[in-house]
Amino acid sequence: MAYDLEEQEQLATIKAWWERWGNLVLTAVTVVLLAIAAFNGWRWYERHEAANAGALYDEFVASLAGTDIARKKELAGTLIERYGRTVYAPMAALEVAKINFEAGDLGAARAQLRWVIDKSDHPELAHIARLRLAGVLLDEKAYDEAMKLLTESVPASLATSFADRRGDVLMAMGRADEARAAYQEALDKAETQHPMRPIIQLKLDALPPAAAS
Repeated sequence: MAYDLEEQEQLATIKAWWERWGNLVLTAVTVVLLAIAAFNGWRWYERHEAANAGALYDEFVASLAGTDIARKKELAGTLIERYGRTVYAPMAALEVAKINFEAGDLGAARAQLRWVIDKSDHPELAHIARLRLAGVLLDEKAYDEAMKLLTESVPASLATSFADRRGDVLMAMGRADEARAAYQEALDKAETQHPMRPIIQLKLDALPPAAAS
């Protein structure tokens, strides 16, 4: 079929535009397609990693009921090393830090809790790690360092625990009046059925009389 003059002019215009911009268009399309492929690939990778980490964490949790401490540490170490971006890694680190603390290995417990604080992308777990690390530092008599961890802002759900731990550190430092204030704050922030209320009250009752002003 013969093209009329107008159609020929349109084809010539399109051809000229393509000759000028065609490579750029193809490059842009390629970049977009590669970006989509990379995004989908990353999403698949994240799901794959999360599934693997979840299965390994289940194995770790099952190991907690046993007595093989070396196996518990091995599984937790693998989660931290290979799946540090998932939520399972800091959860395992918190558990194995507790195991090390109870075994008297305060250095290992401190290192695992510090990893959760510094490396975890989950603030709620980092707050728990701060509270527990302050307890480790209390046992190590590193009172000033412990207080630094306990004076940062925390969610309301942990306010009682943090205030109570501050009271413990202050008592260890011989600052009974400040400890009393911290324990009272913990008690004030605890709900009626909070399991720590009786313990906090016992600590308050055991304090020496307030210094005369």
